[in-house]
Amino acid sequence: MDRNKIKLLDTVALIDDLPERKLKRGEVGTVVELLAPDVFEVEFSDDDGETYAELALPAEKLIVLHNQGEKLKIVA
Repeated sequence: MDRNKIKLLDTVALIDDLPERKLKRGEVGTVVELLAPDVFEVEFSDDDGETYAELALPAEKLIVLHNQGEKLKIVA
């Protein structure tokens, strides 16, 4: 499984500033729609859950964030 392939409801972060939308590198959003191959509708929300931006972004502007890593196999 490709851990970096972007899927619906993935948590993603911007890798570049988008000054025309007042978004900065590192801002975190959620993929809410798959628009085309490698184009995604991403919603950005504040700490209260209020959406402050929603826009279509190409995959090359995003990085998938992961909550946990791969399980380690302990060898004795």
